[in-house]
Amino acid sequence: MFYAAGNSGGSALPTLLFFGLMAALMYFMIIRPQSKRRKEAMELQRNVAVGDEVVTVVGLHATVAGIDDENNTVLLEIAPGVNATYERAAIGRVIKAPTAEETTESETADETPQVIEQGR
Repeated sequence: MFYAAGNSGGSALPTLLFFGLMAALMYFMIIRPQSKRRKEAMELQRNVAVGDEVVTVVGLHATVAGIDDENNTVLLEIAPGVNATYERAAIGRVIKAPTAEETTESETADETPQVIEQGR
């Protein structure tokens, strides 16, 4: 005797809904924050100016002595009279050089430099 096979398969809708939910979760938890951090880092590196104190991604503290926009590099003064050329992408953190107004304020206030970090 042969029995007719019944419809043993369920709806594919719950499975598709699960995978769609997982894709949306990955986007909002991984891809979107990573993209935001990358944009913030690029903006930070783009806004670096001569005289800014910077920290490279490997921890080197230096002062920006020059900027070459054509080659996308910066000239960093590591010590007085010692300069090295780095890619802009090597800048991990910028400690802004104080302006004249901030200098007069900092004479009476704490001498803590303002640190601008990329998002984490």
